[in-house]
Amino acid sequence: MSLHRSQPATPPQPVDARYAARLSGVAICLALLLLISLASLMIGARSIAPSVVWQSLFGQMQGPDSTIIFNARLPRTLAGLLVGLALGGAGAVIQALTRNPLADPGILGVNSGASFAMAVGITLFGVNSMAGWLGFAWGGALAASIAVWLIGTLSGGRVNPIRLTLAGVALSAVLGGFTSSLSLLNPQTFDQMRFWQAGTLDIRDLHNLAVVAPAILGGAALALVASRSLNNLSMGEDLAAALGTKVVAIRLLALLAVMLLCGSATALVGPIGFVGLMVPHVARWWVGSDQRWILIYSFLMAPILLLTADIAGRLMVQGELRVSIVTALIGAPVLIWLVRQRKN
Repeated sequence: MSLHRSQPATPPQPVDARYAARLSGVAICLALLLLISLASLMIGARSIAPSVVWQSLFGQMQGPDSTIIFNARLPRTLAGLLVGLALGGAGAVIQALTRNPLADPGILGVNSGASFAMAVGITLFGVNSMAGWLGFAWGGALAASIAVWLIGTLSGGRVNPIRLTLAGVALSAVLGGFTSSLSLLNPQTFDQMRFWQAGTLDIRDLHNLAVVAPAILGGAALALVASRSLNNLSMGEDLAAALGTKVVAIRLLALLAVMLLCGSATALVGPIGFVGLMVPHVARWWVGSDQRWILIYSFLMAPILLLTADIAGRLMVQGELRVSIVTALIGAPVLIWLVRQRKN
């Protein structure tokens, strides 16, 4: 006679509640993004009915409203989708890479580096095309990222989040001054950059979007590839190396992703701050510390925020308030609150 009782069969495990909640959140974000995109096509100085928008997009209607949609609002909406994806993804990658929750492309000088490089390209090399701006913006974003990284690391190559933040703020101030000087000293540069520097989604050329889109989508793909290893890096470089993570290779891959995302977004619409700071925090609050999910949510939430800010800018004042101003009005109080929440 056996002395051991037979164990009852293990009941099937239910679907993980957190995983289901994350998928539900993705569905909610996609629905919101669709609604905000439709609102962006409808709302402006001239309101357009949803049925007219729908018929115009599918070629079933011609007229003044269709012209407004295709020549102004559709490029603007697509720019918001692409730039939001780029800034949200870049912010999530930078925060994971530096292990600094207050990091974003604007605070760490990446946007300023892209802006300064574009000013140099326009002033010294006469660059006047999106492809040329894109190349200089990539180079400036990468150079600024490397400079901040070198300044903000301790001996032995270990990251110090406080030094990174201070280095980024200082570099942003210096490069911002140089960019303004170049713009003021050269009338051609000033004319080309005066609207661009304010940060706007008012894009009227689908060709520029077609030039920038592959770079942004490529940068997003690289960020997704690096996301699993960024989870390991968040536990510390020594532990990440012990788990088999190639720390140097992942850093380079993440920097390349940030360069493509930030450089492309800045070349297209100018510097827009705070989006890359706010959105990853909301995503982290919703899905936890898994960098893969944070990145996915950042890709979806940032375009929602950017298009909402753009619509608000159209309605807040007669004419239009630039989207970068609206995001700053939202982001500055959020940054102050985040700083005050930090215990050390």
